[in-house]
Amino acid sequence: MIYPFQEVRKAIKVFGLLLFTMATSFCSYAQENTNDEIDGLLDELFFNDQQFLDELIESDFSYNFLYTSVLYNSNTFFSGRDSGTDQFNMVPQVSYYHSSGFNASISGIYYQNFAPTWDFTSISAGYYNTIGKQKIMNYNLGYTRYFYSDGYDSFTNSLDASLGIRNKKRTFGSNMSASYLFGSEQSFQLVSSSFLNLTLKRTSNFALRLRPRINFIIAKQIFTITEMITLTNVTINRTLNFDVFNLLNTQINIPLSLSLKSWDFEFGYNLNLPNTMVYENNLKNTNYFNFSVGYFFTLSK
Repeated sequence: MIYPFQEVRKAIKVFGLLLFTMATSFCSYAQENTNDEIDGLLDELFFNDQQFLDELIESDFSYNFLYTSVLYNSNTFFSGRDSGTDQFNMVPQVSYYHSSGFNASISGIYYQNFAPTWDFTSISAGYYNTIGKQKIMNYNLGYTRYFYSDGYDSFTNSLDASLGIRNKKRTFGSNMSASYLFGSEQSFQLVSSSFLNLTLKRTSNFALRLRPRINFIIAKQIFTITEMITLTNVTINRTLNFDVFNLLNTQINIPLSLSLKSWDFEFGYNLNLPNTMVYENNLKNTNYFNFSVGYFFTLSK
């Protein structure tokens, strides 16, 4: 089965812009000049923005800070499928968080072999809070605007909503998120994620954690494939288009996180288990590695 290059790149755009922030880690210690309450709180941060905001809101004190990070992925796939082009990608990101629940970020993605290599820049804003007195449930509402380097306009906006639950000890939990993409075209995506947070070693300014996670990605996608067929001894290429809304990929992420004061490092292994759609041959599992580095900046004492 052959996937045309333009369709491969379009598919990577659709799923890349929805999923590129999922692997961005956040687990940071406060700077040395912050107070003990913040030190203790940041010591318990989870590996992604949603759980991180949950911890801050639960603490009931004011915060105002930036978190910067750069993520490297050793290969690029669309909904777990091999695109036929081996290339790494990088995602720089700057995020802002305020105790009111407001959060905002600017990020983008660089592909090794695409032209232009800088694919898009995204600007997002959202509001996050918890539900109930126990604060084990949380929600996040947000909007993202995408600016593409090549003028791509199929999906330039995204409305996002998520609902999560975790245990009081913050050792495991689940999250369901939904995204509606629109521009000149429309698409939908659902991601169900479950995670564990296992502390391997921790001191006053050092932590080593293992945070396995499994994601189920359900999305609306138009697949365009080309197959070779033989008619009366003549071989021709036939193009097929089909629209699906189904489980496209199951992803297992196993990251090892190292936090040292204001620094955050993560190395992870990712396994994709793509679900074969109609007209597709049996798909092979794919895998890649990711590495990220982040730093925490406090904006107020």
